Amino acid sequence: MLNSHLETHAAFFRALSDPRRLRILDLLRGGEQCVCDLQAALDCGQSLLSFHLKTLRDAGFIAQRREGRWSFYSLVPATFEHAEQAAAAYRVPASERRKLPVACCA
Repeated sequence: MLNSHLETHAAFFRALSDPRRLRILDLLRGGEQCVCDLQAALDCGQSLLSFHLKTLRDAGFIAQRREGRWSFYSLVPATFEHAEQAAAAYRVPASERRKLPVACCA
């Protein structure tokens, strides 16, 4: 069985592996967005957008806030920092990695 931190890293990279999800993240860089605005900007159906938003939420990259019937989405900066640390860890040879303090996914 894989370590839970490896599964977390895989979820990060899986969530970032789709151009439409990257576009969603790019749109959210400007601040919180209503789902209807995201749908209009992406020119896609509600079910497809929901799938991509769920993938990003499950990986922790975005947060959802409900207001009445509407859902609003925003970025979660801490997850991007965590994903950045996870990716950077692969630059360090395994023999050196053991000497480093554990910064993430302890």
